[in-house]
Amino acid sequence: MPAAACSFELTTENETMPAATHKSAHLRTPISVIVIILAVSAAASALICWLVYFHAPTDIAHTELRSLPLVNAVLNALATIALVTGYHEIRQRHALHHRASMFGAFFFSSIFLVSYLVNFTLHGETHFNRFNHWWPFYWKLLASHIMLSTVALPLILITFFLSLTGRFPAHKKLARWTFPIWLYVSVTGVIVYLMQAACR
Repeated sequence: MPAAACSFELTTENETMPAATHKSAHLRTPISVIVIILAVSAAASALICWLVYFHAPTDIAHTELRSLPLVNAVLNALATIALVTGYHEIRQRHALHHRASMFGAFFFSSIFLVSYLVNFTLHGETHFNRFNHWWPFYWKLLASHIMLSTVALPLILITFFLSLTGRFPAHKKLARWTFPIWLYVSVTGVIVYLMQAACR
């Protein structure tokens, strides 16, 4: 569950204080912010689509930054660890530790997105051998990864916004969807890389 805390604040690590929840329950989420987040997410998805299907790679020979796919996998793995840690911390009602973990996951995922775009700009798409016996599993995994990553971006941004602005009840409801989708995208990102590396 991304960002600060869920439906409580802590005076100590294990002492809940419901006042913030009652106060935040009356806060309405501005539609304009949601529209902006959706627009930014759509623009990012459109950019990735353009890079994949229309942009000619600038380094077909892979002479520059050849380790970017590995870097991307490591960043996804770090995001996964941070997400699982953050989930555990909020289940233990350690709000500050939860917040730190989720900001860590957001940082790793953000750096991954930048690195991912750079990799596509330079090297283009990594092709998997369709005659490989793993191909049916691979393309289904990749398709689910791509579709859910498109959904994950706006969900993550909105969930963070709700938390950072003190809208904790709404944050908690949305985080129940954001967390598993974000986690799935991070985990499958690592699996996709491993399969590509193993079948080259």
